[in-house]
Amino acid sequence: MGGGELLFQADYPATLDRLCRDLTCARAEIWSFDDAPTRRAAEQALAARGVRARCRSAYKPLLHAFLEEIQTEGLAVAEIACPRHPQAVPGRFLLEAYPLPALFPLADFRFSEGRESEAMPVYRLRLGYASGEVRHATVPAPNRPHRDHAGGMALSPCGWLIRDGLAEALETDYEALFHDTMRAIAAAPWSGEPCFQELNIAVTLPVRDQSLDWGAEAVSLAEALHEDLYFSLIEHFQCRFGRPSGDRSLRLGQIVPEIRHGPRHAVRVRVRDWDRSPAGGARWQRLDRAHAPLALAQIARELARLPGVPFAARSVAGRPVEARYLPGRDRAVMISAGQHANEVSGPVGALRAAQELARREGAHFTLCPLENPDGYALRQRLAGAAPRHMLHAARYTALGDDLEHRHEPPEAERGIRDQALRLSGALLHVSLHGYPAHEWTRPLSGYVPRGFRDWTLPRGFFLILRHHPGWARPAALLAEAVIARLARLPDLVAFNAAQLALARRHGVVPQAPGGFVRIIAEDARPPVPLVLVTEYPDETLLGAPFAAAHEAQRSAVIAAYDAFQELDLGDRPVA
Repeated sequence: MGGGELLFQADYPATLDRLCRDLTCARAEIWSFDDAPTRRAAEQALAARGVRARCRSAYKPLLHAFLEEIQTEGLAVAEIACPRHPQAVPGRFLLEAYPLPALFPLADFRFSEGRESEAMPVYRLRLGYASGEVRHATVPAPNRPHRDHAGGMALSPCGWLIRDGLAEALETDYEALFHDTMRAIAAAPWSGEPCFQELNIAVTLPVRDQSLDWGAEAVSLAEALHEDLYFSLIEHFQCRFGRPSGDRSLRLGQIVPEIRHGPRHAVRVRVRDWDRSPAGGARWQRLDRAHAPLALAQIARELARLPGVPFAARSVAGRPVEARYLPGRDRAVMISAGQHANEVSGPVGALRAAQELARREGAHFTLCPLENPDGYALRQRLAGAAPRHMLHAARYTALGDDLEHRHEPPEAERGIRDQALRLSGALLHVSLHGYPAHEWTRPLSGYVPRGFRDWTLPRGFFLILRHHPGWARPAALLAEAVIARLARLPDLVAFNAAQLALARRHGVVPQAPGGFVRIIAEDARPPVPLVLVTEYPDETLLGAPFAAAHEAQRSAVIAAYDAFQELDLGDRPVA
């Protein structure tokens, strides 16, 4: 398919507008994917027609019940029995309650699981107040069972209507837009990989994000739709081309949902050429105080200021992938960031660490601060309209694959690592990564992101250490040495403790000795015997939280470099 070809276009009348016009009953309860102001306006419009209505959120209904309906003043105890459904991911409805305990810290939230049932999911509440009053309440959570785009069974939030006591499913504007878009793209005559350069899905939604009073948390139906379209399409094409679920080598091209606020629900899908224009918009920042992701031009300029031997590769779309090699007498370390381009604190942390190391006599390392410039350029483009969104469409390369999983030509971005290893002979690769700084959901595909169950809630800064067979002991020693250094940073320790405590309230229970999760696994695939991956919850951060993120990344690089110099490697050869 050629550049600019229109695949699908549609507008959707607002569900609540239609109901306000057509609904004839005395009482109504409506669940839709709309923001609170839109739902309150619909209630008033229905009241003017003699319909006593309550318009609720189909997305995170328990959270919205506490925000909009339940009396929280004087609330002392909230005992909540979460529903269980055979088609839902275990613990799913407890996840949906996130982050209630953080929003109402004076109340003691006590969660439990009810009996498994195929009936409509319902939360059952016992609310105790400081006055001694006790109230009981139920909060329905309308859901529908269906097959998702990976072919599995899912249970997803859905529109629902109860009029004068009679209940029925209600396909909302939000759901119809998603389902029709998926059907239209699936029906197109894709011939093989790559299917396109950019599959652009331009959507407008008359829905505003709602910030919550806890960290980076927000209710964002726009962000949720971006995530659901992007990952559902990957799952569809994995099935279509016979790839296993979770395969990261699929080369579709860039799938780009651009979700913006607009006056109506509308979608336009077309195939475009890659956007090769320079990514602008970000102003120059002092590196150690950077409060937002750096401009591509600043990353290149900061790298050029470092001493050492320059080397480079080219991205699939033709952007330079630049790096430096600083030879020295120390044990060599490869340092990289930006493999997943929406994980934005890594490039800053890597550059800052490299500046510090370059001032040391004998320092020996390679640095590539941005391995995926095509993804980063897309991330900057999308952030112009949605700076607080995760923007996973920018995660992979312009081919649509994860560069670490690229094993066939063109080598392109992947070549920068091969050059770094040839130049340095490093035995340790420190790869800076990030993950969502707030809850990650896919409400139209089972709510919990398929294949990413452990990444749905932030759980602090943590480490993943992969090692070759026979390297388990050095890997464990390295992980503990790095964590010992990080544990000296009181702000980071407090940050981790708060995130871990809240995640555990919602069923995410990682082991974190000393306040830091560490995952150590044998993996013979990397060319380097030790790979240390940092994971900071940085997606969506700006301001002081972003500065804290890249400071943690910088600290981890320095800690890993220093620990590796003294690591007992036995009789293993060292570069």
